[in-house]
This record gives sequence, C-alpha cells and structure tokens, in this order.
Amino acid sequence: MPRMSKKRRLEWSFFLRQVKVGNTTCDRITYNDLCRGCTHSCKQSFRAVIILCPCYYSKRRKKEDRDNGR
Repeated sequence: MPRMSKKRRLEWSFFLRQVKVGNTTCDRITYNDLCRGCTHSCKQSFRAVIILCPCYYSKRRKKEDRDNGR
C-alpha cells in the first residue's frame, strides 16, 4: 500500500486512525460505525458524535415519524 502524502494526511487528519500492522503502525481512513454501511457520500469521522444524519433512517423508527418528515 503506498504511503500517504503530507498534504493528503493533513486533509484527512480527522479521519485517520493509527492501526498496528505487523511491527509498524500505519494511518487508515476510518468512518463512523453508522456511516460504514451507508451508500451516501456524507461520511463522518469515527471521532465525531453523530447527532443527526439526514440520510440515515433507523430500522426501529416509527411510521408516524416518516409521515411528519423526520
């Protein structure tokens, strides 16, 4: 896997998590658990606490929430 350039590392610093691979550590881009399976491009960092995501709908939501536009 090629190394990340300094410019790209600074741009993605909020998303990078250090992962130990063998004897070395490398930086990997990591998204939030809710965003990993999402097909939309509004991915959020694993460091962020998601309060509201406009594209996320829980499977446990009530039908009346959908009718109210929430």
